[in-house]
Amino acid sequence: MNLQSFLWEYGEKVPGYDVRVINEREARAGAGILGMLGMIVIFVGIGFNHTIVARVYLAFLFLDFTARIISPSYAPSLLLGRFFVQNQKPEYVGGLQKRFAWTLGWLISLPMVWWFVIHWDINFYKVMICVLCLLLTFLESAFSICVGCKLYRVMTKIDPVHCPGGVCEVRKKEPIQTFNPIQKVITALTMIGLVVGTYLFLANSQPQTFFGEFLHEAVLTDAQLQKEKDEAYQKEVAKEFEDDEDW
Repeated sequence: MNLQSFLWEYGEKVPGYDVRVINEREARAGAGILGMLGMIVIFVGIGFNHTIVARVYLAFLFLDFTARIISPSYAPSLLLGRFFVQNQKPEYVGGLQKRFAWTLGWLISLPMVWWFVIHWDINFYKVMICVLCLLLTFLESAFSICVGCKLYRVMTKIDPVHCPGGVCEVRKKEPIQTFNPIQKVITALTMIGLVVGTYLFLANSQPQTFFGEFLHEAVLTDAQLQKEKDEAYQKEVAKEFEDDEDW
């Protein structure tokens, strides 16, 4: 295989398609598997205060994305995805834009190998990069939204073909895809409720772990953080004063 074929002959050749393609059902299943494992790692890491599970997962994530950009036929998560969806009708999407998206995933996972696998050095911003990776896998698995595929069009100026869900083709929405006024209100209220509820929980709950503390501080302003520290200091002074009176 020469360099030109490696760069441009990516994916499978399927009759009826003018470009090489990837089975989107396998890709979505693989993204769901990675996202599920990532959530398990977070819960285990927080609940049991273990770092080994995070290190193993992130090393696997890096190797999986490496395999994806070289040959998706041998990527572990995609093979697991193929196992679970092998009886479903394939949905073919262009291979090059998926490779571009997976390359971005590889670039995100690369520094995480150093931060968390080789040299454990955790802070809020590095954790947020992990959360971003999980968010991208969630968008792909749940909604078939490939953010990297959209960036492919912007950065390469090449119009992709055979996109997930047929979003590349100009088409009119079917009636079942539209919203009536009541549905719009329900949808908006649900989104607002999720955002406000998450904020109120993070802002008002007492964090019990370092990750919870990161999230708690992230949603507060500097003034709110200072006020919280002042209140904690006043409580500590009052407690010490009460202890002195007991003597």
